[in-house]
Amino acid sequence: MIRAHKIRLHPTPEQATYFAKAVGTARFVWNWALAEWNRQYEAGEKPTALKLKKQFNEIRREQFPWTWEVTKNASDQPFLDLGKAFTAFFEGKARRPRFKSKKRSKPSFYLANDQFEFKDHHVWIPKLGWVNMSEQLRFKGKVTGARVTRTADWWFMSFTVEMPDMMPEKRKPAVGIDVGLNRLATLSTGEGVENQAFLKTALKELRQANKRLHRRKSGSKNREKARRQVARLHYRITCMRDDVLQKLTTRLANCYGIIGIENLNLKGLLKHRKLARSFSDAALGKFLNLLRRKVEQRSGQVIQVGRFFPSTKTCHACGWKWEDMTLSDRILLCQNPHCAYYQFPQDRDHNAGLNILREALRLIGQIDQVVNGTGLDVT
Repeated sequence: MIRAHKIRLHPTPEQATYFAKAVGTARFVWNWALAEWNRQYEAGEKPTALKLKKQFNEIRREQFPWTWEVTKNASDQPFLDLGKAFTAFFEGKARRPRFKSKKRSKPSFYLANDQFEFKDHHVWIPKLGWVNMSEQLRFKGKVTGARVTRTADWWFMSFTVEMPDMMPEKRKPAVGIDVGLNRLATLSTGEGVENQAFLKTALKELRQANKRLHRRKSGSKNREKARRQVARLHYRITCMRDDVLQKLTTRLANCYGIIGIENLNLKGLLKHRKLARSFSDAALGKFLNLLRRKVEQRSGQVIQVGRFFPSTKTCHACGWKWEDMTLSDRILLCQNPHCAYYQFPQDRDHNAGLNILREALRLIGQIDQVVNGTGLDVT
């Protein structure tokens, strides 16, 4: 199992300048390799990452001597990354690689595991020395590499650690989850997790910062200050949202072995004229990805129920369906006189969670189910 640990760095001004040089070197080498790849491909040749790297090293000392001022990985790794990018493109898994921009691309460079070492809260980097880290590496295992990135005004180092697979634990209970906007998640047990809507809360401040940015003269120092302020606001919103999602998905993965959830059409939801920003603010796609990865790491299962399954408008006890149900109807009243929940007000999200759990268990063939008022037990 491979895991990553992202740690914030506290470099001195001189060290931050070194990072900026390494980022610029990696970006330049990527663009040079991509331009040369395109030129050779159009000429009928068959370029490869290793051929381009050898070609670059032959002219590097004469034409690009400044690339030697930083670690060698900053100029070596972009060739391997470009080769992987073109492989994914030819396999239809990704779009064609594009040139990197200083303003729009993510600033980063790679370090192999033989290019750094740890000592308490410090990491040693070639041609730079010891750099302070905000915390020690938490994971125990073989460190296979690291990547230094910049977000807003801060530098981070993400370590990739190879760890032994987790031993399967005793059988855990199952749960169904209904996701939404009013409540981020409603479990079949009746528990609800409210949607914090961090972007909506900070929208006024963010609008003011964007107005201040666009009033500044292009290329001026004041515009750069305003740009950094906008970047810091976006990063703060992202951190608060990620904190909620990480803690929630970790708790769910630790508590439940089988999790049923809806297979949402996220791209379609983001095209909704009135709710697109709210869906983006909730980050349902990231929630699903984190949940799936963490549950699988713990030898569990995430069962996705079809998006057209009527989980909200169906009574979980008898199967009666409310065909005319609208988004404003938050309570389900079963109209089946033979149902135990006849005319009994049920929360629509809780009812949906119960239906999702039952459908998920049906999909995997666990048909021994007992329905009760709080959830579904698997016997």
